[in-house]
Amino acid sequence: MSTPDRVIENLIARYAELVDDGDFAGVAALLADATFAGSGGGVSGREAIEKMFRDTVIVHEDGTPRTQHVTTNVQIEVDELAGTASARSYVTVLQAATDFPLQTIVAGRYYDRFERLDGVWRFVDRRVKITHVGDVSRHLRQWV
Repeated sequence: MSTPDRVIENLIARYAELVDDGDFAGVAALLADATFAGSGGGVSGREAIEKMFRDTVIVHEDGTPRTQHVTTNVQIEVDELAGTASARSYVTVLQAATDFPLQTIVAGRYYDRFERLDGVWRFVDRRVKITHVGDVSRHLRQWV
């Protein structure tokens, strides 16, 4: 049986995998009961989150954003009695495209909150604070 820390770490990793795969419906399902807040304000609910990703992130000919989200320095605090947890982590986004050599395009922090409902841990809040921005012209239609 996995510990809450491990389950939460897996949720954080799953988000990166889904975004990098261009699976915005999957991202929306993962965050269905959450609020996602970037620099453009917050959105809540499956449909709104999927729409925000589709409207914002550029998908290339292979069906992906051609990115690699690297999440590090993960710090998780669990309150087993309350069935809640919080996490802080660094995010570094790499991108490469046909006309765009591999490079870091964004770096920042994730601030996440989770809750356990019916024995299952889930996201309830993801705040993204971007601290460094490179060339996002092949990644974002608009800055969020």
